[in-house]
Amino acid sequence: MTEAQIIETLLEFIAADSAGENEFNAFALQIFAYQFENNAPYQRFCRQREKTPRTVHSWQAIPAVPINGYKYLTLTCCDPEVAERVFMTSGTTKDGVRGKCHHPTLEVYDASMTTAFRQRFMQDHDTIRMGILFPTEQAMPNSSLAHYLALALSEFGSEGSRYLLTDDGLDIEQLFSELDRAVQTGEPYALLGASFSFVHIMDEMERLGKSVNLPQGSRILDTGGFKGQSRELELDEFYDLLQARFGVPRDQCINMYGMTELSTEFYDWGNSTCPSVKSGPHWIRSRIVNPLTGLELPKGEMGVLVHCDLAHFNCVSSILTEDAGIEVDNGFLLLGRAEGAEAKGCSMAVDEFLKAAQG
Repeated sequence: MTEAQIIETLLEFIAADSAGENEFNAFALQIFAYQFENNAPYQRFCRQREKTPRTVHSWQAIPAVPINGYKYLTLTCCDPEVAERVFMTSGTTKDGVRGKCHHPTLEVYDASMTTAFRQRFMQDHDTIRMGILFPTEQAMPNSSLAHYLALALSEFGSEGSRYLLTDDGLDIEQLFSELDRAVQTGEPYALLGASFSFVHIMDEMERLGKSVNLPQGSRILDTGGFKGQSRELELDEFYDLLQARFGVPRDQCINMYGMTELSTEFYDWGNSTCPSVKSGPHWIRSRIVNPLTGLELPKGEMGVLVHCDLAHFNCVSSILTEDAGIEVDNGFLLLGRAEGAEAKGCSMAVDEFLKAAQG
């Protein structure tokens, strides 16, 4: 398939109501063949493992690139110079080295984001007044999260939606004005941003003795964890505080799990219990593996997450993360960064990948 054919098919695939295992598998293999042919470092890695489009017959067998491989090699099927957008990792690990993901077009990424966001966050709303607790994509053009939140605001934010972050930091005065307005009008309100931003806001609300009860239908989306940007909170404490300060029930506090190295996000159905069950739309699949052996683990056993994201068609669709997880009914539990033997396995996988892919 050509790039144009893959994009056209992907847009149709994403727009479909669902996809069975056979449909997903067939398309995943077509995308793997495209990446094998056009992504030279990935092809070298696959050949070293004796995995080619001739020998791979299931999406589970597609070689997964360790997530930190993006920090050292250019993994793209298109000419990097003609990419419409390049998203870069935060550089908070691995000595500040930033991985790059090239997107020849944002059409697929945007379709993936808006389709899943509508289903999982908006639910019974077409639009909702929003406050965004993150910089604009003009301020952070290489941030996939900045683009994600810009899409949320432009596609689903009703009149009056705005960013609540200035060059000087969070605009607490404007935020409080928005919260008070929602309470007075009874109009549902949504706050979206990095998890650590909510901690800063709640600390300020505690200092001022402020809390609100946002109208029914209001909701919160947090993502990204705390990353040393705020004090660390246990998940139950975090969502208890969100409920107490904003009056939004925990089942309407949605956590989004995403990463630069994917073009699709995972969501839960609220955080009444923690850890919550995460799941993705029909164009992404996940499995749990032992990173030392690469073997898939049975349901209920802890390992490391591997995702196969068809929307990430230009780079590598199958990635080995450094996130620990457990497969459960209807999704997986995200348990944070891998530690101990699992972390060692991830590190070894990076070394093996680089040795093979660099030739």
